[in-house]
Order: sequence, then structure tokens, then C-alpha cells
Amino acid sequence: MIRIENLTKGYAAKTLFQNTTYHFPEAERVALVGPNGAGKSTLLNIICGIDEADSGQILKPAKVNLGYLPQEPNAHPKATLLEECVDGAIKLRELKKQLDHILEQMEENYSEEVHKKYEKIENDFREAGGYALEARAKGILLGLGFQDFLFSKNPKELSGGWRMRLELARVFLNDPDFLVLDEPTNHLDLPSLIWVEKFLQSFQGTLLFVSHDRALLNRLSTVTLHLNNGKLTPYKGNFDSFLEQREHRLELEAAQADRLKKRMEEVQRFVDRFKAKASKAKQAQSRVKMLARMKELEGTFDLDNAADEISFSLPKTIASGKEVLTIEKLSIGYDKVLSKDIHLKVTRGQKIAIIGPNGIGKSTLLKTISENIRPYDGSFELGHNVSLAFFAQDQLDILDEKLSILENVMRSSAHVSERRARSLLGSFLFRRDDVFKPVKVLSGGEKSRVGLACLLLQEANFLLLDEPTNHLDMSSAEILAQAIDDYEGTVLFVSHDRNFIDSICTHVFAMTNDGRFALFEGKLEDYERLAPLSGFPDILSPDKSLEVAKISDEYTKPIQAKSSDNSREQQQENKKEKLKLEKMKEKIDADILDISEKIKNITSEMESVDHNDYKRLTDLNKQHENFKSLLIKAEEDWLGIEEKLSDLT
Repeated sequence: MIRIENLTKGYAAKTLFQNTTYHFPEAERVALVGPNGAGKSTLLNIICGIDEADSGQILKPAKVNLGYLPQEPNAHPKATLLEECVDGAIKLRELKKQLDHILEQMEENYSEEVHKKYEKIENDFREAGGYALEARAKGILLGLGFQDFLFSKNPKELSGGWRMRLELARVFLNDPDFLVLDEPTNHLDLPSLIWVEKFLQSFQGTLLFVSHDRALLNRLSTVTLHLNNGKLTPYKGNFDSFLEQREHRLELEAAQADRLKKRMEEVQRFVDRFKAKASKAKQAQSRVKMLARMKELEGTFDLDNAADEISFSLPKTIASGKEVLTIEKLSIGYDKVLSKDIHLKVTRGQKIAIIGPNGIGKSTLLKTISENIRPYDGSFELGHNVSLAFFAQDQLDILDEKLSILENVMRSSAHVSERRARSLLGSFLFRRDDVFKPVKVLSGGEKSRVGLACLLLQEANFLLLDEPTNHLDMSSAEILAQAIDDYEGTVLFVSHDRNFIDSICTHVFAMTNDGRFALFEGKLEDYERLAPLSGFPDILSPDKSLEVAKISDEYTKPIQAKSSDNSREQQQENKKEKLKLEKMKEKIDADILDISEKIKNITSEMESVDHNDYKRLTDLNKQHENFKSLLIKAEEDWLGIEEKLSDLT
């Protein structure tokens, strides 16, 4: 698999990594983690050939199929969304061209040699899943949140975010051997995020990815690769396992460094004491050399230099009335209605997570309640003594980019002094002259921190938060979650970060594409348990699109040459078709024998296993039922082929 060797890269005075070497293990899901600015995205770009290293090399097998998400969508897409997605399967696209060409040759000038070429190409196409390609493309698109009526839409009509989802679908469909993803769940809604996670869990190649989603890191990664101070250190296991292993390693290294420091002090004292004495000069010189070697060794310890973290808590506020918000028959949208007839009652102290697919109006609902946009129809009413503050997903909706950080914070509250504002900004890591920077030059994470500072100064008892963890690193997101969990007011929020949602929510408000809405008490897992019991769809469960995305096409009828009026050509066509069907029948025969043997072995094991071993019995029974289903399907396919052979005879 891919290997990076003696890689060095730096910008200006900062070296990201130096003489770094690492061999990526085959068929592992590798999470690349490290502090902001460590060079994670740069390393991915170098591996993908988007950026260049200062020195060193990337060693790749000659025929490796490397997949990565491009930085911009295809500027010249196919006419429809489905065609553009299918076009992403590069190997199958080339095989299809060859297959079409050979079919034309067969129609124009049939020969046994041409027929053999056709059979080889057709076999390669079939084994690579060519006949199921469109079905797989539809499954992937559905999983990523595209509704089927969009399949015939021109990709250029989509927004930038949806265009990038389409690029992700193309990458998935191409079945790469080595897949590189930088923040793959950015801008995905929660249902699509969970679908992507399930899809990647079944990915057969090597996956290298960067993410700030702790839940994704824990569920997906089998190896955690830590990039820090220019060094790559691999840890077996997921992110939480990495944290434990690293903590243990740092404790050991700290103890070793402490012992080394004490020994160096002893050696230094010897040198200082005896370097002037002729009788001890030789020994003193030896100790000087020893001291130099120790100083070199001291630099090899990876002692943790903790990065600065934001630090804040949400202020206590005057309590609102019991009923905080009442929504009745509310219709929301911009140029068109996104959702209608919404009903919701929010009471004091509730922290409600709004979940649902993209495009349904989750952010629009918050903007409507905050009176940033007008409702289409219906009404909403704030309760007694409710004071509201809104955190926008795009902070430029709230902040004035022409003003400085300090000016934006001070204008968020009429009662704040410059001293207090600067003190608050210090807790969000804006210190000294940083506060005079104009907002337009800030990164996404810095804008989010300014927005949070403004939110705190409003001292509201009802918070509307739209993706508040976007652009925040993991530690900042966890500090924010703790502050909101301790907050005594009411919160209505949208987030695709499952860790964040489950850390703070008391209720889940689910919105569906078919216009249904319901409020569930508890966390996401409570919603997943309660929704089916109440007849409400579980929008977090990956649907059949995941099965369709992996569909096998072993028994699908191959493409046929065009029919001819000439009886001789028709006989040749029938002969070719009969040969192909007989080959397929032979394969299914072998499959039936293999499945039957497995069923026999499982049955035998079920008879011999200890009847008190319920776990094993349950597992065997599940295997038995799965193989029975496969056997029935194979037998049905066999009968179907037998009927077609009869028609040709």
C-alpha cells in the first residue's frame, strides 16, 4: 500500500513535518489527528498530488486506485445528476466504452475471435459490477440525501454544498483501493452523516481521513495516526483508545525526562566542580560529552505542550415563564415553502435538538423564530419574560465583517464596557492587539468564537443555536457543550455533531420530508427506540439505499447485441446467448452447492452446541436464516435461466 518516505514540508518559518516516514497498513481505517495547524490537510494534499513536499517521496503501487474529494466540483458535468454520478466510476466507464465498441464490431463483422474478445470484456464488466452500476449510484445518492426526483436535474442547478455531495458520491462509486477524505461529513445533515459512516465501515480498501467529529472518529477508525510537532505516531484503535494510550505514553516519557534531567544536573555539577583540576580533567571532559548526548536525548521526548483552550460559562439569567415558545400551523421558507403546519411547544429548561434531512428548513425555522426572516403562514409566540439570542450557522449573518472583533462584541450589548469586552475576548483566545483585527480576515473557527462571545453578552434565557460547533476544534466543542449543559435557560438548536447533541439535549424534535413532525423526550438513542413504537420513521437509520449501494450483479442479464432480421445472425445471437446463460447456470449451480454445504455445517453445529449458550445459538440461527435466503434466491435465479434456455431451444 502507500508509503510516505522522508517527507519534509514547511511554510515560511514553520516546519510541518521533517523526514517523516510511514507505511499505511492495508484495509485499515486510519484517522489522522493532531492540533489545528499541525499540517493534517497538507499531508493529505501531498498524498493526493494536490500539493508538493519540499523533499521526500510518496511511494504508490503502479495500479493503485486512489480516491479523494476534489477541492472544487466538476466544472463540466454531464447533463443529469445521475449521469454525472455514474461517470465517476472510471474503470467501469472505460470497460463500458470497450463493450459498446466490441458490440458494434460484432454487428458489423461477426467472427469467433471478436466474440471471444466480447466475452472477456463482458465478463470483466460483469464481475466489476457494471450491470448494477446505475442501481448502486442511485443508492449512494439517496444515502447522501438526494431525492430521486433530483436524479434528472442538471448538476449546475445545485448549490455548492450539494455539488460537493455529488463529488463524494462519485468518489464512493469508483471503489478506490485507497480513499482519502478531509472532513467528509462537513455540511452533511445527521441522517446522511450516519449513512456515510455505515458506508465507510464496510469499505474494503484503506481509508485515511481527518475529522473533528469525535463520534465518527470512535466508530470508524481502526488506527489513529497522531501528527504533532512534525512527527507521525500510530496508535492501534479508535480515538478514545488513542487518548488513553497517549496519556500513558506521556506519563512514562515525563518520568524518563525527569530522571534524565536529574542525571544531567549531577553530571553538570561534576563538570563544574572538576573541570579546572588537572587530575580530573579527562573525566570532566568525558562528562561534557555525556552531557551533550543527554541533551540530544532530551529532545526526543514527545512531552505534551497543551494548546490554549477557550474558557467560559453561560451567565445566570432571569427565569422565563413556563411556556417559552408556542408554534402553531407555521409554514417556513424563502422563495418557496420548505415545511408547513409545524406545531411545537417549548417549555422552560428544555434543550431541544432539531434533526432532519438537509433542505427541510431546520435553519430556516431558527431564523424565522429569531425574526431574521418572515413566516409564510401560521404563527409563533414567545412566552412571558423570554429574552432570545440567536447564533447563526454563518456568522456573517450576524457579525459586521468591516468592523473589528472588539467593535462587533461591544455592539452586541448596550451595557458592556471595553474592559469587560476585552476580558471576555481573552477567554476566547483573542488577546492584546488581536481584538482590533477586522472580522473579514478571520478563519471560520475564529468567527465562531467571536459569535459565542457576542451570545454571552446578551444574557438571554432562550438560545437558538444553528450548528454552533461548525469550525470549532474538538476541545472547544466539548467546552461549549459543558457550558450549555450547565446553562439553566432553554435551548433550541440544530447540529450534526452527535457527541454535542447527546451531551446537552433533553428532547429531539424530528422533521421528515413527508411533512411529519414529532417531539421525543431523551437523547438520540431514545428517539431511535421510541420513533418506531409510535409509528414515526427513524430518519437516523440508514435505509435500503445502503443495500442498493452495495448491490451485487452476479446474475443480471448482460447487454445484448441489437437484433437483426437476418436469420443467420439471429441464430448466432441465440448461440452466444445460450452459451452465456449456460455459464451463468454453472456458476449458480456451484453457488447452490456451496450454500447448501454451509447450511449443513451450521445445522450440525447447532445440534452439538451447548443449549445454554444462547449467544452462540442466536448467532448460528441468524447465519442459518441468511444462508437459507441466499439459497432461495440462487434457486430462483437458476429457474429463471432454465426458462430462458428453454425459450432459446
